[in-house]
Amino acid sequence: MKLLLDTHAFLWLLGGDQALSGPARAAIEDDTNQCLVSMGSMMEIAIKLSLGKLQLGFALETLPELLSRHDVAFLPITFQHTLRLSQLPFHHRDPFDRLLVAQALVDDCDLVSVDTELDAYGVRRRW
Repeated sequence: MKLLLDTHAFLWLLGGDQALSGPARAAIEDDTNQCLVSMGSMMEIAIKLSLGKLQLGFALETLPELLSRHDVAFLPITFQHTLRLSQLPFHHRDPFDRLLVAQALVDDCDLVSVDTELDAYGVRRRW
């Protein structure tokens, strides 16, 4: 199955943070699952870094290498994602989370996220 990692889940995975739940970590480490991180998450990280709201324990330039080490691939943002995003109700106000929901729905991914508000969209959420 395909797993789309929410930004926090992705950062917790890279940092070895215990905040990433055991079931989420097990799903990510299961070699039969394909793990993805949205380019939207990359945009969110870049914006938060530039605003001083986020600090990483690594250089942003090293992300592609870190993704490879964890067998996580980039998920680009397509027109179909944007179209689905435009059709979503406003159960959640965060534009990056709404984009992840749209991508998960379009690409038939389970969304790895602690955010229970995303359940209102009918997305398969793992945590």
